[in-house]
Amino acid sequence: MNALEIRGLSHGFGRVQALRDVSLTVAAGSFAVLLGPNGAGKTTLVSLVTGLYRARAGEIAVLGHSVRREPLAALAGLGVVFQTPSLDLGLTVRENLLYHAALHGLSGADARDRIAAGLARLGLGDRTNARARALSGGMRRRVEIVRALLHRPRLIVLDEPTAGLDAASRRSILTDLRAACREEGLAVFFVTHLLDEVDSDDPAIVLREGAVVWTGAARDMPAAAGMATVPDAFLALTGAA
Repeated sequence: MNALEIRGLSHGFGRVQALRDVSLTVAAGSFAVLLGPNGAGKTTLVSLVTGLYRARAGEIAVLGHSVRREPLAALAGLGVVFQTPSLDLGLTVRENLLYHAALHGLSGADARDRIAAGLARLGLGDRTNARARALSGGMRRRVEIVRALLHRPRLIVLDEPTAGLDAASRRSILTDLRAACREEGLAVFFVTHLLDEVDSDDPAIVLREGAVVWTGAARDMPAAAGMATVPDAFLALTGAA
């Protein structure tokens, strides 16, 4: 079973067509990257996958469950880190995570154990009682990742999670996510426009003006576009060259 399947997905806002007949898959346990310049439709796609919008046409399935027909089953297996930071800055790290755990029906003892383990894994064990506003941008993002994984989803979707962070924070977040993918079989759908975040073996999907223009292993992108490097291929495929 694929972690994510999208078939013939189209969506618009008034006369603006944001997505046009998008089809893609994310295999279970894979680290897939959705690439595209600003305005390509990446955030709209994430909003449809996570149920914030209802697609005008097409089908989305998370772990075999239709987002349209079985939303509760589909979203139960999904963790999300949205582009806009969403921690309550007035609460502590623990309070932010306990609130999310309660929304997923986790018991107090189970929630506390999962929170402690998640924070320790991402190097935040000593920040449990810190107010979220006292954390750096990179730390806040790692807390959001811990939160997204608390209910043990099999797919996590991250929309530009490293935007605005320094190089060290970006590298740390990617290392943690790739480790979870490799060690736990977690499927990751990583949305970005930053090519240095892509490994050569990553399955990659390139989005341009709301349509998929290329899909395959990132290392094969230059040959497909007739270019020498992945950055040059990306620019060519997205019309920015």
